[in-house]
Amino acid sequence: MGQIFCNNINYLGRNSFRLGRAATALVTLFALSGNAFGQDSAASENAGGATQLAPIVVSGQSSGTSDDKTVAAKKSRGATKIDTPLVETPRAVSVVTKKEIEERGAQSIIEAVRYSAGVQTGMNGFDPRFDQIFIRGNNITTTGDFRDGLRQPFMNYGMFRTDPYALDRVEVIKGPVSVLYGAGSPGGIVNKISKLPTEETIREVGVVYGTSDRAQTMFDFGGPVTQDDDTMLYRIVGLARKGDTNFDIADDRYLIQPSFTWKPDDSTKFTVYGSAQADETDANVGAMVGPDGNILNLRDSDPDYDYQKTRQQQVGYQFEHEFDGGFTFRQNLRFSHMDLRARYLSTYNWTGTVAHRRATAIRDAMNVFQVDNQLESKFDTGPASHTMLFGLDYTNVNSSFGYGFDATTSAAYDFDISNPTYGVSGPTPDYNYSRVSASMRQVGAYALDQIELDKWRFTLGGRQTWVDQSSDTTFVSSGTSTSENINNKAFSVQAGALYLFDNGIAPFTSYSTSFDPVTQRSASGSILDPTKGKQYELGVKYQPPGTDILLSAVAYHLVETNKPVLVNPLTLVYASLGEVTNKGIELEAKATVADGLDVIAAYSYNHSEITGGDDVGNSPSITPKHIASLWTNYTFQEDSVANGLTAGAGIRYTGETYTSTANTSKNDASFYLDAALSYDFGAADKKYKGLTASLDVRNIANRRLTICDSGYCYLGQGRNITASLKYRW
Repeated sequence: MGQIFCNNINYLGRNSFRLGRAATALVTLFALSGNAFGQDSAASENAGGATQLAPIVVSGQSSGTSDDKTVAAKKSRGATKIDTPLVETPRAVSVVTKKEIEERGAQSIIEAVRYSAGVQTGMNGFDPRFDQIFIRGNNITTTGDFRDGLRQPFMNYGMFRTDPYALDRVEVIKGPVSVLYGAGSPGGIVNKISKLPTEETIREVGVVYGTSDRAQTMFDFGGPVTQDDDTMLYRIVGLARKGDTNFDIADDRYLIQPSFTWKPDDSTKFTVYGSAQADETDANVGAMVGPDGNILNLRDSDPDYDYQKTRQQQVGYQFEHEFDGGFTFRQNLRFSHMDLRARYLSTYNWTGTVAHRRATAIRDAMNVFQVDNQLESKFDTGPASHTMLFGLDYTNVNSSFGYGFDATTSAAYDFDISNPTYGVSGPTPDYNYSRVSASMRQVGAYALDQIELDKWRFTLGGRQTWVDQSSDTTFVSSGTSTSENINNKAFSVQAGALYLFDNGIAPFTSYSTSFDPVTQRSASGSILDPTKGKQYELGVKYQPPGTDILLSAVAYHLVETNKPVLVNPLTLVYASLGEVTNKGIELEAKATVADGLDVIAAYSYNHSEITGGDDVGNSPSITPKHIASLWTNYTFQEDSVANGLTAGAGIRYTGETYTSTANTSKNDASFYLDAALSYDFGAADKKYKGLTASLDVRNIANRRLTICDSGYCYLGQGRNITASLKYRW
């Protein structure tokens, strides 16, 4: 580990000229924050002469509303499954609170996380089919999607979708987390925390209208079932949306999410919840590549023919009981069902200016059962205080998949780029290429010890995972079939150490590994080898006690083996890339620096290199070295003539990327401006208290850059505007 530490130091030195300005700015912000809040580095002493830590003021719970009334969250369960202050957690975690989601008017998970350090979005242009997210150069879209601590699995093509309006917060845990969650990307996970019942009464209705003819209505009601009894709580969230987005891509959604909590005493809590969601977007959102290889501002498919319809339902419960003697038992159980049907057109050759297209159809269905059992114990061994977590989890996924396309071409789908006309219709092809029936069962036993020893904080954890996979593939056109049964097992580890100074500065280091039995298949139909990863991390956090400020600077060395990459989108064929090494630095600040003024800043430098397999020495495609963002939001105070007005502005930058692992050409760097404006009518007249109007503009300059990956190209999202009106009482 010492050698790796030295290598990282040498690496950082070689690249210091790139990071100097950003690091200087962060150090300056550290110093200013310490001076501004009068921090004293000297420790206070009690009567016995022992050093005593300065108090850290914490408000609310990890998924509660009080902690989410600032942009700088105080606690999170995501990194350790134990409710822990972020400044005492020895690894990098970014939390997007409810306040931040509302300030920026986020309409998707992608919009919610894209101002977080180490997070890359838009790497495949504008693609609303899935929440496509990279963390530290790793694509976690299919492997890092979690909700309420349970994974939303991927098997073939379809994925579970989540609307930010249904959430209280989004947690981005960076680096391998297999010790706690089992299968997962070495880049990390995005854990979305649902809105659940609270003792606070919640009443909200709202409407949204925006680009393009996008109309939405939503509501959120909750609180005690009866006024005089807080043992029974409820919450119901709903949303209905109809309309399109840029590029004539549909964006329809209907969501209902009820939940109920019963608390018979202070030691027991039982929450049952459910959700039903129907989505419709388009299946081929790519841009057309002309006969000369140029990227055209034209849809490759036809908006009238194209669709991707997804229906999903989830039902589950969360149970918690605290026993005498410092023991707490938790059980998190969920059943999920997803059904997807899609069809689209795509170009296969040209005659002059006429594109010849053929139709493709996809059917995907998935049933998921999950349960996570946890036993938490608190005890002391001499001067050390332990919070020990033991867990046993089980996941069972069954899926069926069908894929087909027109065996013969139809002139009805031809498209003349010299006279572009949309509006074709036609039948949906049969699933005549391949049909797959697959299952995956995962069992994991894990333990994590979180230790407090004076000002030191340690975590040490391990997990044994067993995975059984089976797959039966029938190639309909040839009449052949293949069957495969795979048993995998792996032991994962996680260790971290942090020292908490009295003034809120907390240097830390960590090491963790990951294991992911992927479900992608090769050209022969066989399942690819599992992905494995390991990460070394060194960083420092700073949270001045009693403030809503959290700053962090982190360096990491992350290695992934058997990374799956899509080599043929037409037949959904993948291959293992080999080994990829990511080294980088992340700087992040989330702070309320003055009354009404919030600042969210992030910078990431990531050197990504293929270190095994083909194209050794090159960079993976669509992986930038530099990502930066800055968001500021100011709410005018009561003594201002603009009382009730809130204004926000943001800037996002993503550096240039290679279009393939061959590194022969590049995608341009992207630079976007965002803005938000809202007004609380209650500031003008108290009878309008709770009525708020908002205007949010994304990509103000309407920049629509082309992004290509391994021969397939997409256009970035153009200017997107939404106006909303909400009433809370």
